[in-house]
Amino acid sequence: MAYDYDVLVVGGGIVGLSTALALTNARPGLRVGVLEKERSLASHQTGRNSGVIHSGVYYRPGSLKARYATEGAASMVAFCREYGLPYEVTGKLIVATRREELPGLAALALRGRRNEIPVEELTAARIADYEPEVAGVAALRIGSTGICDFAAVARTYAELARDKGAALHTGSEVRAVDRRADGVTVQTAAGELRCSVLVNCAGLHSDRLARMAGDDPGVRIVPFRGEYYELVPARRGLVRGLVYPVPNPAFPFLGVHLTRGVHQDVHVGPNAVPALAREGYDWRTVRPRDLAETLCFPGTWQLARRHWRYECGELHRSLSKRAFTAAVQRLLPAVTADDLVPATAGVRAQAVGKDGSLLDDFAFAGFDPAEPGSTRRLVHVLNAPSPAATASLPIGREVARRALAALAAGG
Repeated sequence: MAYDYDVLVVGGGIVGLSTALALTNARPGLRVGVLEKERSLASHQTGRNSGVIHSGVYYRPGSLKARYATEGAASMVAFCREYGLPYEVTGKLIVATRREELPGLAALALRGRRNEIPVEELTAARIADYEPEVAGVAALRIGSTGICDFAAVARTYAELARDKGAALHTGSEVRAVDRRADGVTVQTAAGELRCSVLVNCAGLHSDRLARMAGDDPGVRIVPFRGEYYELVPARRGLVRGLVYPVPNPAFPFLGVHLTRGVHQDVHVGPNAVPALAREGYDWRTVRPRDLAETLCFPGTWQLARRHWRYECGELHRSLSKRAFTAAVQRLLPAVTADDLVPATAGVRAQAVGKDGSLLDDFAFAGFDPAEPGSTRRLVHVLNAPSPAATASLPIGREVARRALAALAAGG
């Protein structure tokens, strides 16, 4: 087969663009292409988040999330500094609002230290030193947490990769994949492209692309919408930095929190509700194919059975601004419903197993040089929700390593 590209990356979000950059850095002259179905890059998860550079305090010691978040946070700050992108290392507070949350707070402190993250334990009186309007019985201060503009970071990855020879194709949705012994052919709206190795960084559609290429990912992407409010400008002074509750360890979402961004807006949220489409940013957006895939997947019902009480609370806060405000007031008593206006929502691409388990870590599949006989010519990123933006540089290097190994093995 005559190749148009040595490596073709599907997905123009922050992970796909970091992978393209890592490939061009590792192998100058390598023919790298990126396919993005939207007309602009970073349109979905990358461009619809609160911009937090996560420290890694939440993640299981030794997990990819823990390793890549701590490495990625330092790399992200250095990258933003080098390329003049807006960022700030603000630190954040994780606040227990009830005494029953103190064991969870202590467990987080221990986990943070095991992940070699500086953690400062605060009494109720010390909380006011950092956040005078925040109420709590105790807190942790994580000094390495920061904020940036991840969409701007992704665009910079794209510019750097393009300068090194990568070709970026927007408006190029993948319609079919034909994997053969001598290469991979990809059909897009604009025509046919051939490559030696195909890399799947398709985010919300990563499981579909894996199946299209002939692989069974073993999971299904179940989309959860994160709905945000923001403080009206006159009330932004209520929050100085980043304030989080103690999370529910059984669920992958961090709860309603307060985030002052690099542009000085203050986001409040998100709550997490099932989306009725993979790109369903409001209740009005319903795509029958997406909804049918979610409802027909056994893992969806197992997940619902396991977490229905928690999810009922999330749905209540979605449908009732009063309930959402009450949740915020546990952290920020002075806030009122009039202080909150709707902000841009996001959708999390959460991989769920057939047994209803939520994949807790980043997950890769396809070719693995450590596993003889693994799938040739394909590398899949199957689970890369938060903190993937924070960890995008180390994730990109890992995916590039696998793709280059696949290339060296003859696909």
